[in-house]
Amino acid sequence: MQRFPNLPAALDYAADAHQHQSRKGTTIPYLSHLMGVASLVIEHGGDEDQAIAGLLHDVLEDCGPHHQQPIRDRFGERVSNIVLACTDGVPDARGEKPPWRTRKETYLDHLRHAPEEVLLVSACDKLHNARAIATDLSSGEDVFARFTGGRNGTLWYYRGLAEIFAERLGRQRALVTEIISTVDRVSA
Repeated sequence: MQRFPNLPAALDYAADAHQHQSRKGTTIPYLSHLMGVASLVIEHGGDEDQAIAGLLHDVLEDCGPHHQQPIRDRFGERVSNIVLACTDGVPDARGEKPPWRTRKETYLDHLRHAPEEVLLVSACDKLHNARAIATDLSSGEDVFARFTGGRNGTLWYYRGLAEIFAERLGRQRALVTEIISTVDRVSA
């Protein structure tokens, strides 16, 4: 059985970094998403570094680039590289990111060539997000109003992600199948 001795420290780091954040448009602590992503990574055969990256994948994007060196120092270069590769836009010194569509197009292009270890973490992140969207839609919420891209932009992005994951993560058939079916449910 695989051991994860550094996972508790990563969970603490993620909890501290995201302590005042909640899921978009909800009161659900953001940490629940990070734990869900790490869990999916482990369920789909990821190793400890990938699970840690799952916990930390939004730190740079949501909490700032000043976290990159502490992540590298505490969890290693591989974790830091996966976290950076899963980030679709690090805020600049003023806390601003490029426009939404530009970030998403750049991220999709990046995934077309990203290492498989990055794709697994990214796919688990996007699956967890798509599941949340599907759940909120089934309860009648206008979930797309929460997203900068609106319904059309969000669906365009998730279809693009599903296509890339289907092309690049062939060995992860169950994960890819669930992403595609969840995106199809959200699109209906």
